[in-house]
Amino acid sequence: MVGFLWFAIISVMLAGYVVLDGFDLGAGALHLFLGRTDQERRKIIKAIGPVWDGNEVWLLATGGVLYFVFPQLYASSFSGFYLPLMMVLWLLMLRAIGVEFRTHIEDKIWASFFDGIFCIGSLLLAVFYGAALGNVVRGLPLGADHYFFLPLWTNWNVGAHPGVLDWYTVLSGVVALVALCVHGANYIAMKTDGDLNARARTTSLVLTPVLILLTIVSLLATLAIHPGITANYNALKIGYLIPVLVFASLIGVFVFQKAKKEVFAFVSGALYLTFMLVGAVYSLYPVILPAIDPQYSLTINNSITASYALQVGLRWWIIGIVIALGYFVFLYRMFRGKVALENDGGYGD
Repeated sequence: MVGFLWFAIISVMLAGYVVLDGFDLGAGALHLFLGRTDQERRKIIKAIGPVWDGNEVWLLATGGVLYFVFPQLYASSFSGFYLPLMMVLWLLMLRAIGVEFRTHIEDKIWASFFDGIFCIGSLLLAVFYGAALGNVVRGLPLGADHYFFLPLWTNWNVGAHPGVLDWYTVLSGVVALVALCVHGANYIAMKTDGDLNARARTTSLVLTPVLILLTIVSLLATLAIHPGITANYNALKIGYLIPVLVFASLIGVFVFQKAKKEVFAFVSGALYLTFMLVGAVYSLYPVILPAIDPQYSLTINNSITASYALQVGLRWWIIGIVIALGYFVFLYRMFRGKVALENDGGYGD
């Protein structure tokens, strides 16, 4: 029961990160496409400027809780994914440089340069996050010692000796990119007006049917490479409600965006991301890091830390999460509504 509780806590925190940082990753990936003028690009930056770095705190918090609760999972995954994790770290830093320097340098050439860094960093992060989830769902070459190593790619096939990138994980990356672009477009539409708002709404309406198709393709691909992934669904039939909610939320994005109900469209997009993650963790439970050979998989039972530490940690986690939620409620209430540029053009104005 304790293991399930912490599994649920980490899942909720991860979903919180994907939903919150997801819209500013999507906005960054669409930055050059949606922002046709310097003013429009500064509007996009201002829309996410007060919150993007706070959103990334959820990634750090999730990693910290993961290290505390499931140390074996943390050790195995961070050693096996060392190369891609270093790439993600550099992309996070470059993206931050792009956002911060873009708002403090007036030179047009440098502004374009940092716009490019921000856009490319956001785009590649979305792909890498999706590929990471694809690796977990596909399974990893864990050994008896629960460690593994993955090259960046091998023969691009799903098999006994996979790489970080193969046809399935690349598909997962593309799904993640399109999903976060839809989420980002919904957010920009909610926070802006005029031509930028219209362009963001059109982008969401065009990409949502593409995302529906990609979601169906990725679901069929998952069933093809991992037929046993429906075991939990078959054991508890209510789980089949999850894919229904996934597609219902996507339809909601399209319907609400068509009706110009931007807030509802954004919420529907957030629900899609949440239900997708819920479906993944529901299918894997109690496995938290599946191995290609199932006997070597890490589960909540063989990788959880001592019970006394979990009891103490839960008390501090409750205190921390209450403070964090209070801060985020204050922050988002402070910056609610449409963004408007002042004379200096900074996002903090």
